[in-house]
Amino acid sequence: MTQRAIRSRAPLRLGLAGGGTDLSPFCDAYGGVVLNCTIDRYAYAFIAPRDDGRTVFRARDIGREEEHRAGAILDTDDGLRLHRCTYNHFLGGLAARGVEVGRGLTLTTVVDAPPGSGLGSSSALVVAICEAFRVYGGEPLGLYDLARLAVEIERVRLRLDGGRQDHYAAAFGGMNFIEFFGDGRAIVNPLRVDRSILNEFEASLVLCFTGTSRDSERIIREQTANMRRHDVRALDALFALKSAAIDMKQAVLSGEIGRIAEILAESWASKKRTAGAVSSGALDALFEAGLAAGARAGKISGAGGGGFMMFLVAPEDRRQLIEGLNRAGGQASPVHLTSKGVETWLQPRAS
Repeated sequence: MTQRAIRSRAPLRLGLAGGGTDLSPFCDAYGGVVLNCTIDRYAYAFIAPRDDGRTVFRARDIGREEEHRAGAILDTDDGLRLHRCTYNHFLGGLAARGVEVGRGLTLTTVVDAPPGSGLGSSSALVVAICEAFRVYGGEPLGLYDLARLAVEIERVRLRLDGGRQDHYAAAFGGMNFIEFFGDGRAIVNPLRVDRSILNEFEASLVLCFTGTSRDSERIIREQTANMRRHDVRALDALFALKSAAIDMKQAVLSGEIGRIAEILAESWASKKRTAGAVSSGALDALFEAGLAAGARAGKISGAGGGGFMMFLVAPEDRRQLIEGLNRAGGQASPVHLTSKGVETWLQPRAS
């Protein structure tokens, strides 16, 4: 085991189409498909060894810190639950590989977006923590293994409602068409998009924080309940979202920016039919302000109810759109696409 700190980061993502079809029970019964891309905002995890017999968790972005006896299995019903549950999972493996777990460690995390952002931040954080612990203990895990483990921790062990696309996006990175099946399997299909198309798409993107985070679990519980009682309106909307993801894949590969904008608009309309809390008067007003400032289309990223909106605009009009959204109360900026998934490195040696 190295005495240098281990650094890990996993990218956040934008959901372009199909979001919601990766939720159970829909994907279990019908199969889900999602098209997403990772962006230059990250969830970070840093692990540093200690020698005082304490395990310390520091979540710097939310200002929380915990201290525990090193090597102890931790209660995951409260506190920094993602940190605790991931630590518990790796504890036995660390000891088996010769790591002196009783000496202690510090796990520090920070995320480039607020909780409830709609950018998959909590799932990316689990992936980053898992990857840092994987390297810390020398555990062999491939990207599929890493994503499946992150899903297991967040969705099964901690029973946090949500889908599965965020974990796979954070692990693999880039622009991916991801298929989800009822047995828990997922297949990640990286899209080989021409560089000129990616450049045009990136130059057309604007990301806007709505000013409020949202309780994604509440929205997802409503969507799940609608699926389980076979609500026709909600199910039809999910099938439309699934078709949109397939159409979006073709539009992206062929560089049809106008068609991408049409699909975004259609997907936003479908998304709002899956649950009543997806949109609100304030979100609709900000969306309309974006259209008035030149946006061709837009949609919420993630479950809805708040967080970030994404807009498509002619590159020549991007500055105008950003200024219009900011005047309307949003926090808008350009955003850059990334091609790499989760990464790990060692803290450089002191010079």
